[in-house]
Amino acid sequence: MLDIRLFREQPEFVKQGLARIGADTAVVERVSDLDAKVRSLKTDAETKQAELNAINKTMGKVSPDERDAKRAELRELGDFIRELDENRGSLESELGKLMLEIPNLPDAATPDGKDEHDNVVVRTEGTPRVFDFTPKPHWEIGTALGILDIDRGVKISGSRFYVLKGAGARLQRALIAWMLDVHIAQGYTEIYPPFVVKQECLVGTTQLPKFEDQLYHDHEEDFWLVPTAEVPVTNLHRDEILAPDEMNIDYVAYTPCFRREKMSAGRDIRGIKRGHQFDKVEMVKLCRSEDSEAELDKLVVDAEEICKLLEIPYRLIQVCTGDKGFGNVMQYDWELYAPASRGEEGAEWLEVSSCSNFRDYQARRANLRYRPEPGAKPEFCHTLNGSGLALPRTMIAILENYQNEDGSVTIPEALRPYMHGIEKIIKE
Repeated sequence: MLDIRLFREQPEFVKQGLARIGADTAVVERVSDLDAKVRSLKTDAETKQAELNAINKTMGKVSPDERDAKRAELRELGDFIRELDENRGSLESELGKLMLEIPNLPDAATPDGKDEHDNVVVRTEGTPRVFDFTPKPHWEIGTALGILDIDRGVKISGSRFYVLKGAGARLQRALIAWMLDVHIAQGYTEIYPPFVVKQECLVGTTQLPKFEDQLYHDHEEDFWLVPTAEVPVTNLHRDEILAPDEMNIDYVAYTPCFRREKMSAGRDIRGIKRGHQFDKVEMVKLCRSEDSEAELDKLVVDAEEICKLLEIPYRLIQVCTGDKGFGNVMQYDWELYAPASRGEEGAEWLEVSSCSNFRDYQARRANLRYRPEPGAKPEFCHTLNGSGLALPRTMIAILENYQNEDGSVTIPEALRPYMHGIEKIIKE
Protein backbone atom coordinates (compact mmCIF):
# COMPACT_ATOMS: atom_id res chain seq x y z
CA MET A 1 0.00 0.00 0.00
CA LEU A 2 1.03 3.62 -0.31
CA ASP A 3 2.93 5.37 2.47
CA ILE A 4 0.49 7.43 4.57
CA ARG A 5 3.10 10.19 4.63
CA LEU A 6 2.45 10.82 0.93
CA PHE A 7 -1.13 11.82 1.79
CA ARG A 8 0.08 14.10 4.60
CA GLU A 9 2.97 15.72 2.78
CA GLN A 10 2.26 15.40 -0.96
CA PRO A 11 -1.52 15.08 -1.49
CA GLU A 12 -1.38 16.75 -4.91
CA PHE A 13 1.31 14.30 -6.05
CA VAL A 14 -0.97 11.40 -5.05
CA LYS A 15 -3.92 12.98 -6.88
CA GLN A 16 -1.86 13.43 -10.03
CA GLY A 17 -0.72 9.80 -9.92
CA LEU A 18 -4.24 8.49 -9.38
CA ALA A 19 -5.57 10.69 -12.17
CA ARG A 20 -3.02 9.19 -14.59
CA ILE A 21 -4.46 5.71 -14.04
CA GLY A 22 -8.07 6.88 -14.12
CA ALA A 23 -8.65 6.30 -10.39
CA ASP A 24 -10.90 8.37 -8.14
CA THR A 25 -8.84 11.25 -6.74
CA ALA A 26 -11.49 12.04 -4.11
CA VAL A 27 -10.04 9.17 -2.08
CA VAL A 28 -7.14 11.46 -1.13
CA GLU A 29 -9.48 13.71 0.88
CA ARG A 30 -11.13 10.69 2.51
CA VAL A 31 -7.76 9.31 3.56
CA SER A 32 -6.56 12.70 4.81
CA ASP A 33 -9.77 13.23 6.80
CA LEU A 34 -9.64 9.81 8.45
CA ASP A 35 -5.92 10.16 9.16
CA ALA A 36 -6.45 13.57 10.78
CA LYS A 37 -9.22 12.17 13.00
CA VAL A 38 -7.08 9.19 14.02
CA ARG A 39 -4.14 11.41 14.91
CA SER A 40 -6.38 13.83 16.83
CA LEU A 41 -7.93 11.01 18.86
CA LYS A 42 -4.47 9.64 19.59
CA THR A 43 -3.30 13.05 20.82
CA ASP A 44 -6.42 13.43 23.00
CA ALA A 45 -5.91 9.97 24.48
CA GLU A 46 -2.25 10.67 25.22
CA THR A 47 -3.19 13.99 26.90
CA LYS A 48 -5.82 12.33 29.07
CA GLN A 49 -3.43 9.47 29.86
CA ALA A 50 -0.89 12.03 31.06
CA GLU A 51 -3.55 13.58 33.31
CA LEU A 52 -4.44 10.17 34.69
CA ASN A 53 -0.78 9.36 35.36
CA ALA A 54 -0.30 12.68 37.14
CA ILE A 55 -3.29 12.07 39.40
CA ASN A 56 -2.07 8.54 40.15
CA LYS A 57 1.25 9.99 41.35
CA THR A 58 -0.53 12.23 43.86
CA MET A 59 -2.84 9.55 45.29
CA GLY A 60 -0.46 8.77 48.12
CA LYS A 61 -0.49 12.40 49.26
CA VAL A 62 -4.20 13.17 49.19
CA SER A 63 -6.26 13.18 52.37
CA PRO A 64 -8.79 10.41 53.06
CA ASP A 65 -11.58 12.90 52.40
CA GLU A 66 -10.26 13.64 48.86
CA ARG A 67 -9.43 10.05 47.98
CA ASP A 68 -12.92 9.00 46.85
CA ALA A 69 -13.24 12.04 44.60
CA LYS A 70 -9.82 11.36 43.05
CA ARG A 71 -10.74 7.74 42.43
CA ALA A 72 -13.95 8.82 40.73
CA GLU A 73 -11.94 11.22 38.60
CA LEU A 74 -9.55 8.41 37.67
CA ARG A 75 -12.44 6.15 36.68
CA GLU A 76 -13.96 8.89 34.57
CA LEU A 77 -10.63 9.56 32.86
CA GLY A 78 -10.09 5.82 32.29
CA ASP A 79 -13.53 5.45 30.73
CA PHE A 80 -12.92 8.47 28.52
CA ILE A 81 -9.54 7.14 27.36
CA ARG A 82 -11.09 3.76 26.54
CA GLU A 83 -13.78 5.50 24.51
CA LEU A 84 -11.15 7.51 22.64
CA ASP A 85 -9.15 4.34 21.94
CA GLU A 86 -12.23 2.46 20.72
CA ASN A 87 -13.16 5.30 18.38
CA ARG A 88 -9.59 5.53 17.15
CA GLY A 89 -9.44 1.76 16.58
CA SER A 90 -12.64 1.87 14.53
CA LEU A 91 -11.33 4.73 12.39
CA GLU A 92 -7.91 3.04 11.99
CA SER A 93 -9.67 -0.08 10.72
CA GLU A 94 -11.69 2.00 8.24
CA LEU A 95 -8.53 3.82 7.11
CA GLY A 96 -6.63 0.55 6.74
CA LYS A 97 -9.33 -0.98 4.54
CA LEU A 98 -9.44 2.17 2.42
CA MET A 99 -5.67 2.19 1.97
CA LEU A 100 -5.76 -1.42 0.71
CA GLU A 101 -8.12 -0.38 -2.09
CA ILE A 102 -5.92 2.42 -3.43
CA PRO A 103 -3.74 1.34 -6.41
CA ASN A 104 -0.04 2.06 -6.68
CA LEU A 105 1.00 5.23 -8.48
CA PRO A 106 2.65 4.88 -11.89
CA ASP A 107 6.31 5.66 -12.42
CA ALA A 108 6.96 8.94 -14.20
CA ALA A 109 8.33 6.93 -17.14
CA THR A 110 5.20 4.79 -17.53
CA PRO A 111 3.47 5.97 -20.73
CA ASP A 112 0.03 7.51 -20.34
CA GLY A 113 -2.89 5.73 -21.94
CA LYS A 114 -6.45 4.50 -21.45
CA ASP A 115 -6.13 0.79 -22.25
CA GLU A 116 -4.05 -1.89 -24.01
CA HIS A 117 -4.36 -0.05 -27.31
CA ASP A 118 -2.09 2.67 -25.89
CA ASN A 119 0.69 0.29 -24.86
CA VAL A 120 4.03 0.96 -26.51
CA VAL A 121 5.87 -1.60 -28.65
CA VAL A 122 9.49 -1.16 -27.55
CA ARG A 123 11.02 -3.61 -30.01
CA THR A 124 10.25 -6.72 -32.04
CA GLU A 125 12.64 -9.64 -32.49
CA GLY A 126 12.46 -12.30 -35.19
CA THR A 127 10.53 -12.56 -38.45
CA PRO A 128 7.20 -14.39 -38.69
CA ARG A 129 7.48 -17.61 -40.64
CA VAL A 130 6.16 -17.61 -44.19
CA PHE A 131 4.13 -20.81 -44.60
CA ASP A 132 3.75 -22.59 -47.94
CA PHE A 133 0.45 -23.94 -46.60
CA THR A 134 -2.37 -22.43 -44.55
CA PRO A 135 -1.34 -22.64 -40.87
CA LYS A 136 -3.85 -24.19 -38.51
CA PRO A 137 -4.83 -22.93 -35.06
CA HIS A 138 -3.53 -24.84 -32.07
CA TRP A 139 -6.85 -26.47 -31.22
CA GLU A 140 -6.98 -28.13 -34.62
CA ILE A 141 -3.32 -29.16 -34.46
CA GLY A 142 -3.55 -30.59 -30.95
CA THR A 143 -6.80 -32.43 -31.57
CA ALA A 144 -5.56 -33.99 -34.83
CA LEU A 145 -2.34 -35.15 -33.15
CA GLY A 146 -4.24 -36.62 -30.20
CA ILE A 147 -2.31 -34.51 -27.68
CA LEU A 148 -5.09 -32.05 -26.74
CA ASP A 149 -8.58 -33.06 -25.63
CA ILE A 150 -10.79 -30.08 -24.87
CA ASP A 151 -14.06 -32.01 -24.90
CA ARG A 152 -13.00 -34.38 -22.12
CA GLY A 153 -11.59 -31.47 -20.11
CA VAL A 154 -15.03 -29.86 -20.28
CA LYS A 155 -16.69 -33.18 -19.43
CA ILE A 156 -14.75 -33.66 -16.20
CA SER A 157 -14.40 -30.05 -15.03
CA GLY A 158 -16.53 -27.71 -17.13
CA SER A 159 -15.85 -24.97 -19.64
CA ARG A 160 -12.33 -23.52 -19.91
CA PHE A 161 -10.64 -26.76 -18.92
CA TYR A 162 -8.76 -29.21 -21.14
CA VAL A 163 -6.64 -32.36 -21.05
CA LEU A 164 -3.11 -32.74 -22.45
CA LYS A 165 -2.19 -36.26 -23.52
CA GLY A 166 0.96 -38.13 -24.45
CA ALA A 167 3.52 -35.91 -26.13
CA GLY A 168 1.38 -32.86 -25.31
CA ALA A 169 1.65 -33.53 -21.59
CA ARG A 170 5.35 -34.28 -21.99
CA LEU A 171 5.90 -31.00 -23.87
CA GLN A 172 4.21 -29.06 -21.09
CA ARG A 173 6.37 -30.81 -18.49
CA ALA A 174 9.51 -30.26 -20.59
CA LEU A 175 8.79 -26.54 -20.86
CA ILE A 176 8.42 -26.19 -17.10
CA ALA A 177 11.64 -28.10 -16.31
CA TRP A 178 13.58 -26.27 -19.01
CA MET A 179 12.40 -22.82 -17.91
CA LEU A 180 13.34 -23.56 -14.31
CA ASP A 181 16.80 -24.71 -15.37
CA VAL A 182 17.36 -21.59 -17.48
CA HIS A 183 16.44 -19.30 -14.59
CA ILE A 184 18.47 -21.29 -12.08
CA ALA A 185 21.48 -20.81 -14.39
CA GLN A 186 20.70 -17.06 -14.31
CA GLY A 187 21.15 -17.10 -10.53
CA TYR A 188 17.65 -17.76 -9.18
CA THR A 189 17.00 -20.13 -6.29
CA GLU A 190 14.21 -22.62 -7.00
CA ILE A 191 11.27 -22.74 -4.62
CA TYR A 192 8.54 -25.37 -4.54
CA PRO A 193 5.80 -23.63 -2.51
CA PRO A 194 2.38 -24.76 -1.32
CA PHE A 195 -0.39 -24.22 -3.85
CA VAL A 196 -2.78 -22.91 -1.17
CA VAL A 197 -2.18 -19.84 0.98
CA LYS A 198 -3.66 -17.91 3.87
CA GLN A 199 -5.74 -14.80 3.28
CA GLU A 200 -3.03 -12.43 4.52
CA CYS A 201 -0.68 -13.63 1.79
CA LEU A 202 -3.11 -12.47 -0.90
CA VAL A 203 -3.52 -9.15 0.89
CA GLY A 204 0.25 -8.78 0.87
CA THR A 205 0.55 -9.24 -2.89
CA THR A 206 -2.57 -7.10 -3.67
CA GLN A 207 -4.98 -9.80 -4.93
CA LEU A 208 -7.17 -9.08 -1.88
CA PRO A 209 -9.43 -7.31 -1.37
CA LYS A 210 -9.51 -5.92 -4.94
CA PHE A 211 -9.73 -9.18 -6.92
CA GLU A 212 -11.57 -11.51 -4.54
CA ASP A 213 -14.10 -12.48 -7.21
CA GLN A 214 -11.28 -13.91 -9.35
CA LEU A 215 -9.95 -16.26 -6.66
CA TYR A 216 -10.85 -19.79 -5.57
CA HIS A 217 -11.51 -20.01 -1.83
CA ASP A 218 -12.03 -22.96 0.52
CA HIS A 219 -14.29 -21.27 3.07
CA GLU A 220 -14.22 -24.16 5.54
CA GLU A 221 -10.43 -24.20 5.95
CA ASP A 222 -9.95 -20.57 4.85
CA PHE A 223 -7.42 -21.66 2.24
CA TRP A 224 -7.04 -19.84 -1.08
CA LEU A 225 -5.75 -21.51 -4.25
CA VAL A 226 -2.80 -19.57 -5.63
CA PRO A 227 -3.48 -17.40 -8.70
CA THR A 228 0.28 -17.23 -9.29
CA ALA A 229 3.51 -18.32 -7.58
CA GLU A 230 4.09 -14.64 -6.85
CA VAL A 231 1.78 -15.00 -3.84
CA PRO A 232 3.48 -17.76 -1.79
CA VAL A 233 7.01 -16.83 -2.88
CA THR A 234 6.75 -13.09 -2.11
CA ASN A 235 5.29 -13.98 1.28
CA LEU A 236 8.13 -16.35 2.24
CA HIS A 237 9.72 -13.52 4.25
CA ARG A 238 6.61 -11.67 5.39
CA ASP A 239 6.92 -10.15 8.88
CA GLU A 240 10.69 -10.66 8.78
CA ILE A 241 13.63 -8.28 8.91
CA LEU A 242 16.29 -9.50 6.50
CA ALA A 243 19.95 -8.96 7.29
CA PRO A 244 22.16 -6.87 4.98
CA ASP A 245 23.96 -9.95 3.67
CA GLU A 246 20.64 -11.62 2.77
CA MET A 247 19.76 -8.99 0.17
CA ASN A 248 19.14 -9.11 -2.78
CA ILE A 249 17.03 -12.27 -3.21
CA ASP A 250 16.09 -13.97 -6.50
CA TYR A 251 13.58 -16.84 -6.44
CA VAL A 252 11.98 -18.90 -9.20
CA ALA A 253 9.05 -21.25 -8.78
CA TYR A 254 6.63 -23.36 -10.76
CA THR A 255 3.00 -23.61 -9.69
CA PRO A 256 -0.34 -24.28 -11.27
CA CYS A 257 -2.41 -21.10 -11.20
CA PHE A 258 -6.13 -20.95 -10.44
CA ARG A 259 -8.25 -17.98 -11.50
CA ARG A 260 -11.94 -17.47 -11.97
CA GLU A 261 -11.61 -15.86 -15.38
CA LYS A 262 -14.35 -13.36 -16.20
CA MET A 263 -14.43 -13.82 -19.95
CA SER A 264 -16.55 -11.80 -22.33
CA ALA A 265 -18.97 -13.74 -24.48
CA GLY A 266 -17.35 -14.61 -27.77
CA ARG A 267 -13.84 -13.67 -26.63
CA ASP A 268 -11.13 -16.31 -26.87
CA ILE A 269 -13.76 -19.04 -26.92
CA ARG A 270 -11.67 -21.46 -28.98
CA GLY A 271 -8.66 -23.33 -27.73
CA ILE A 272 -6.66 -23.04 -24.52
CA LYS A 273 -5.63 -19.39 -24.36
CA ARG A 274 -7.83 -18.50 -21.41
CA GLY A 275 -8.69 -20.92 -18.64
CA HIS A 276 -9.37 -21.29 -14.94
CA GLN A 277 -6.23 -23.41 -14.41
CA PHE A 278 -2.85 -23.05 -16.06
CA ASP A 279 0.84 -23.57 -15.32
CA LYS A 280 3.43 -20.86 -14.92
CA VAL A 281 7.06 -20.41 -13.97
CA GLU A 282 7.48 -17.22 -11.96
CA MET A 283 10.50 -15.13 -10.98
CA VAL A 284 10.33 -13.07 -7.77
CA LYS A 285 12.85 -10.52 -6.52
CA LEU A 286 13.26 -8.88 -3.12
CA CYS A 287 15.83 -6.11 -3.26
CA ARG A 288 17.15 -2.93 -1.73
CA SER A 289 15.18 0.18 -2.62
CA GLU A 290 18.04 1.70 -4.60
CA ASP A 291 18.38 -1.44 -6.75
CA SER A 292 14.82 -2.01 -7.96
CA GLU A 293 15.07 -0.14 -11.28
CA ALA A 294 18.17 -2.12 -12.27
CA GLU A 295 16.53 -5.33 -11.04
CA LEU A 296 13.52 -4.67 -13.28
CA ASP A 297 15.84 -4.35 -16.27
CA LYS A 298 17.45 -7.66 -15.34
CA LEU A 299 14.09 -9.33 -14.85
CA VAL A 300 13.00 -8.28 -18.34
CA VAL A 301 16.21 -9.67 -19.84
CA ASP A 302 15.89 -12.94 -17.91
CA ALA A 303 12.36 -13.48 -19.22
CA GLU A 304 13.50 -12.58 -22.74
CA GLU A 305 16.06 -15.39 -22.79
CA ILE A 306 13.24 -17.95 -22.77
CA CYS A 307 11.55 -16.24 -25.73
CA LYS A 308 14.85 -16.01 -27.58
CA LEU A 309 15.78 -19.67 -27.08
CA LEU A 310 12.39 -20.81 -28.36
CA GLU A 311 13.24 -19.14 -31.68
CA ILE A 312 9.75 -17.75 -32.09
CA PRO A 313 9.16 -14.09 -33.03
CA TYR A 314 8.53 -12.03 -29.91
CA ARG A 315 8.14 -8.41 -28.89
CA LEU A 316 8.52 -6.23 -25.81
CA ILE A 317 5.61 -4.03 -24.71
CA GLN A 318 5.79 -1.15 -22.25
CA VAL A 319 2.41 -1.12 -20.57
CA CYS A 320 0.59 2.20 -20.24
CA THR A 321 -1.04 3.70 -17.15
CA GLY A 322 -4.52 2.52 -18.13
CA ASP A 323 -3.47 -1.11 -18.54
CA LYS A 324 -0.81 -1.66 -15.88
CA GLY A 325 -1.39 -3.87 -12.86
CA PHE A 326 -3.07 -2.64 -9.68
CA GLY A 327 0.05 -2.81 -7.52
CA ASN A 328 2.98 -2.02 -9.80
CA VAL A 329 4.59 1.26 -10.85
CA MET A 330 6.13 -0.02 -14.09
CA GLN A 331 5.29 -3.03 -16.25
CA TYR A 332 6.78 -4.65 -19.34
CA ASP A 333 5.12 -7.53 -21.19
CA TRP A 334 6.69 -10.10 -23.48
CA GLU A 335 4.49 -11.39 -26.31
CA LEU A 336 5.01 -14.40 -28.58
CA TYR A 337 3.74 -14.49 -32.14
CA ALA A 338 1.06 -17.07 -32.95
CA PRO A 339 0.24 -17.29 -36.68
CA ALA A 340 -3.23 -18.83 -36.39
CA SER A 341 -4.32 -18.24 -32.80
CA ARG A 342 -7.52 -16.55 -33.91
CA GLY A 343 -8.51 -19.27 -36.31
CA GLU A 344 -9.91 -17.76 -39.50
CA GLU A 345 -9.08 -14.28 -38.18
CA GLY A 346 -5.39 -15.12 -38.30
CA ALA A 347 -2.33 -14.21 -36.26
CA GLU A 348 -2.03 -12.75 -32.79
CA TRP A 349 0.61 -11.65 -30.33
CA LEU A 350 0.14 -13.57 -27.08
CA GLU A 351 1.24 -12.16 -23.73
CA VAL A 352 3.42 -14.78 -22.02
CA SER A 353 5.17 -12.65 -19.41
CA SER A 354 4.55 -9.54 -17.35
CA CYS A 355 7.56 -8.08 -15.54
CA SER A 356 6.70 -5.56 -12.84
CA ASN A 357 8.30 -3.36 -10.22
CA PHE A 358 6.12 -2.79 -7.15
CA ARG A 359 8.69 -0.77 -5.18
CA ASP A 360 7.63 -0.92 -1.50
CA TYR A 361 3.88 -1.24 -2.20
CA GLN A 362 3.65 -5.00 -1.56
CA ALA A 363 6.31 -4.88 1.16
CA ARG A 364 4.21 -2.47 3.25
CA ARG A 365 1.25 -4.80 3.04
CA ALA A 366 3.33 -7.92 3.81
CA ASN A 367 5.68 -6.21 6.28
CA LEU A 368 8.77 -7.22 4.29
CA ARG A 369 11.80 -5.37 5.67
CA TYR A 370 15.58 -5.42 5.65
CA ARG A 371 18.43 -3.63 7.39
CA PRO A 372 20.61 -1.64 4.94
CA GLU A 373 23.55 -2.25 7.27
CA PRO A 374 24.07 -3.86 10.69
CA GLY A 375 22.27 -1.90 13.41
CA ALA A 376 20.48 0.37 10.93
CA LYS A 377 16.76 1.09 11.09
CA PRO A 378 14.78 -1.44 9.03
CA GLU A 379 13.44 -0.33 5.64
CA PHE A 380 10.82 -1.86 3.40
CA CYS A 381 12.11 -4.10 0.62
CA HIS A 382 11.24 -3.45 -2.99
CA THR A 383 9.53 -6.40 -4.69
CA LEU A 384 9.43 -7.40 -8.34
CA ASN A 385 8.06 -10.36 -10.26
CA GLY A 386 7.84 -11.64 -13.79
CA SER A 387 6.59 -14.71 -15.63
CA GLY A 388 9.29 -16.86 -17.06
CA LEU A 389 7.08 -17.94 -18.88
CA ALA A 390 3.36 -18.59 -18.56
CA LEU A 391 1.69 -21.55 -20.15
CA PRO A 392 -0.45 -22.48 -22.09
CA ARG A 393 0.15 -19.51 -24.39
CA THR A 394 3.74 -20.61 -24.82
CA MET A 395 2.38 -24.00 -25.87
CA ILE A 396 0.09 -22.30 -28.39
CA ALA A 397 3.00 -20.40 -29.93
CA ILE A 398 5.08 -23.58 -30.25
CA LEU A 399 2.31 -25.65 -31.82
CA GLU A 400 1.42 -22.96 -34.33
CA ASN A 401 4.92 -21.77 -35.26
CA TYR A 402 6.47 -25.24 -35.48
CA GLN A 403 3.61 -27.00 -37.30
CA ASN A 404 4.28 -28.86 -40.53
CA GLU A 405 2.10 -29.40 -43.55
CA ASP A 406 1.64 -33.09 -42.70
CA GLY A 407 0.13 -32.11 -39.30
CA SER A 408 3.20 -32.90 -37.23
CA VAL A 409 4.94 -30.40 -34.92
CA THR A 410 8.71 -30.02 -34.74
CA ILE A 411 10.11 -29.67 -31.21
CA PRO A 412 12.18 -26.48 -30.65
CA GLU A 413 15.83 -27.40 -30.38
CA ALA A 414 16.21 -26.03 -26.85
CA LEU A 415 13.52 -28.42 -25.60
CA ARG A 416 14.73 -31.63 -27.22
CA PRO A 417 16.97 -32.73 -24.31
CA TYR A 418 13.84 -32.53 -22.11
CA MET A 419 11.70 -34.55 -24.56
CA HIS A 420 13.72 -37.78 -24.28
CA GLY A 421 14.90 -37.61 -27.87
CA ILE A 422 11.56 -36.71 -29.45
CA GLU A 423 12.25 -34.24 -32.24
CA LYS A 424 8.80 -34.20 -33.80
CA ILE A 425 5.28 -34.83 -32.51
CA ILE A 426 3.33 -37.04 -34.87
CA LYS A 427 -0.18 -38.44 -34.61
CA GLU A 428 -0.46 -40.88 -31.74
